[in-house]
Amino acid sequence: MDSVFCLKHRGSLEYFEIEFPCPGIARGIFTTRKGGVSLPPFNSLNMAFHVGDEKEKVLLNRKIAADALGIPLEEFTSGEQVHGDKVVLVEEEQRGRGAFDLKDVIPGADALITGKKNVALTAFFADCVPIYILCPHDRKIGIAHAGWKGTALGIAGKTVKAMKAAFGVKERDCMAFIGPSIGPCCYTVGENVYMQFSDHFENKRDDFFKKLSHEKWSLDLWTANKYDLIFSGIEPKNIFVSGLCTCCNENLFFSYRRENGKTGRMAAVFKLI
Repeated sequence: MDSVFCLKHRGSLEYFEIEFPCPGIARGIFTTRKGGVSLPPFNSLNMAFHVGDEKEKVLLNRKIAADALGIPLEEFTSGEQVHGDKVVLVEEEQRGRGAFDLKDVIPGADALITGKKNVALTAFFADCVPIYILCPHDRKIGIAHAGWKGTALGIAGKTVKAMKAAFGVKERDCMAFIGPSIGPCCYTVGENVYMQFSDHFENKRDDFFKKLSHEKWSLDLWTANKYDLIFSGIEPKNIFVSGLCTCCNENLFFSYRRENGKTGRMAAVFKLI
């Protein structure tokens, strides 16, 4: 896999940062579970309000991360994340939505795009796939939250299309970075999930599903989203996959599947500089 996701430390914070082939345009961050104040089962750097953790602890975790990264918490802007395929353009008036209160998130959105430097696109993960899309030529960015439902709906490619519609970017100028998420090593699904991929992915479905038994498959969400990005027009050489499995790496990451749903969330933060 690609080594562009580099583990870093700053104060108590332990996080991954994307080493972009074209530096000086954007920062792409993915937090780990380390460096915060939340108690089990959210220990310790839970970044999400919606999982049952104490709001005050989540706010403190976010402030710890924001201060260590040098990104004002007032810039963190997030969507509702409903496992859909809605992409929202973030302008000045949406800046900071969801940073301090869950009720203030951008409704219905699983992907966000922007061209504003003072907006930090933010999404939350514990196995689903974070996808960072960068157009260095036009200085535009997008972030997508792709669980199996969003992947089956083609949210990665739809984010690229939304960036083209909003900003006029060319697909061949775009790069995509697929962050830490559950890998095919740990992700077993049933026939109902397998069948949901029949429309959008046509004859490519069996390239990222492996049959384990009569009713069970392993699902490779990394490859599925890479295909979707290629379908959208991004060149394969411009797609980078971290290969880090959130379910395997208990010391670093929260995992919804490993913890049976009761766990915290990492944050993906994407910002122009």
